Amino acid sequence: METQQFEAAQVQVLQWLTQLTGKQADELRNIFDRCSSLAECLAILAEAGSKLRHCPHCEGDRLYRHGVYRGLQRYRCRQCGVSFNVLTKTPLAFIRLREKWLPFLQCMLHSMTVRGAAKAIGIHRNTSFRWRHRFLAMAKDARALPLDGIVEADETYLLESQKGSRHLTRPARRRGGSATHRGPGKDHDCILVACNRSGKACDFVPGRGLVTAQQLHDCLPPALAPGILLATDSAAAYRAFATAAGIAHRTVNPHAGIRVDGLIHVQTVNSHHSRFTGWLRQFLGVASRYLPNYLGWRHVLDAGRVALPQHFLRVALMLDVI
Repeated sequence: METQQFEAAQVQVLQWLTQLTGKQADELRNIFDRCSSLAECLAILAEAGSKLRHCPHCEGDRLYRHGVYRGLQRYRCRQCGVSFNVLTKTPLAFIRLREKWLPFLQCMLHSMTVRGAAKAIGIHRNTSFRWRHRFLAMAKDARALPLDGIVEADETYLLESQKGSRHLTRPARRRGGSATHRGPGKDHDCILVACNRSGKACDFVPGRGLVTAQQLHDCLPPALAPGILLATDSAAAYRAFATAAGIAHRTVNPHAGIRVDGLIHVQTVNSHHSRFTGWLRQFLGVASRYLPNYLGWRHVLDAGRVALPQHFLRVALMLDVI
């Protein structure tokens, strides 16, 4: 369009806008917001696509562009001949309504419930639930590892839950119920958290019952930098793990009233546990199989690591680590 034509059209549009009712203006604003949201979402997806190096079907590296479908660039692999896009074989594949992705992620940044987010952006509650866990599937692993310096490690326990399951492996408990005996045991999920003093953290759900040295060996080594000092409570599993892995290890004994020994304490990781369990209560119980996703969600929110839905989407696509 020529400049003069655009200026003339602009004047006409402005005159037309002054005649809109309040409701019509709100509807028009919503249309522009959706268009802007879709454009931002597609721009982030395009950036992720520009970093594709391998075919998701055969891991081949001979790729070329193969058209655009619904605003998303498609690619074809010369080795297997199959076409794909940046979302193929990822948790975000086949999710529609991309203009609502960023508004939904904004709801997640506000820790909204499934029904609250569904009502806010106009989707079904089942869609809201699926989207929550699709976006968290990769975001939960976007961690800035390894941990260095003084690393605190400790575990907390939540009562095992099969919420939403149609095939319980135990008798149903009324309103969550309680464990069969006092203290952490086979009725509790173990949540293991390791963090350093600069705010980096990683978490695991190694199993049920008290954590063992073998579980620590399976979870912690990839997350720990060489030369770290491991600070824990006096549980025997940590001593056995540190000795076997050759890691410098110091302990405190909160049960004996020794919570701090110079620079050694586990208050940072215990604070992490407290924030997580307190935040989790608003969801009125979550299924054990989704605990890693909620741990990742809390990690996104902690210390304001992610402030904008655009950044959240980048984390969900593994473009950024936090």
